[in-house]
Amino acid sequence: MEFEGRVVLVTGSSSGIGEAIARRFAELGASVVVNSSSSVEAGERVAADLAGDARYVRADISDPDQSRSLIETTIDHYGRLDVLVNNAGWTTRIDHADLDALTDEVFRRTFEVNVFGTWWLTKAAIPHLRQVEDGNIVNITSIAGVRPVGSSIAYSMSKAALNQMTALLAKSYGPIRVNAVAPGLVATPWTSEWHDQHAALAARNPIPRSATPDDVAEAALALVRNRYTTGEIFVVDGGTTQTM
Repeated sequence: MEFEGRVVLVTGSSSGIGEAIARRFAELGASVVVNSSSSVEAGERVAADLAGDARYVRADISDPDQSRSLIETTIDHYGRLDVLVNNAGWTTRIDHADLDALTDEVFRRTFEVNVFGTWWLTKAAIPHLRQVEDGNIVNITSIAGVRPVGSSIAYSMSKAALNQMTALLAKSYGPIRVNAVAPGLVATPWTSEWHDQHAALAARNPIPRSATPDDVAEAALALVRNRYTTGEIFVVDGGTTQTM
């Protein structure tokens, strides 16, 4: 029960990476807040299925009021917040060479969720993370933030912004520790139809497969466990970036 007594909020945790992270923390004794913006039944099922004390809270982090309410609800229920995992994100596949397809609406939505939502939630969480012994923020970013790849130009730009946000917050808000996990392509429900990308990656990767949600969850745990680590971008890509 390594994390017994600690409270962990994982955004976008009704499936995929977020669900895997929530499950690992719950298995290790943490009280976990599961969140999603729309998949309410799935989120409630995940929370009900977690080991120990867990609850589901619906909130769309791209709305600043809902971001603040998510943090307030967590504090009202548990009285503390120890770890914030900013996993919620949004994307759609658009060829980088097709600027017409990257509409203002798509660009704006990508940044509203991935950057602004993460920023608003983090700002609301920091005063509470300061009150605990080892407050942590873990941002789930992407290798698209460190290489010119990704599902769209807007997505890649948004993840680069999150990587820089991670470094700046780590520098300015210690002893709160702020780190990021930057996975490559992950086999999740969101990417289940991306057969061409999964096959191409497996053909060239030193580790010949896409990442699993559990691979990312273990990386997030490693960053929280190491109390002398902050400002790191932990690339978890099976060697993808080594082949570029």
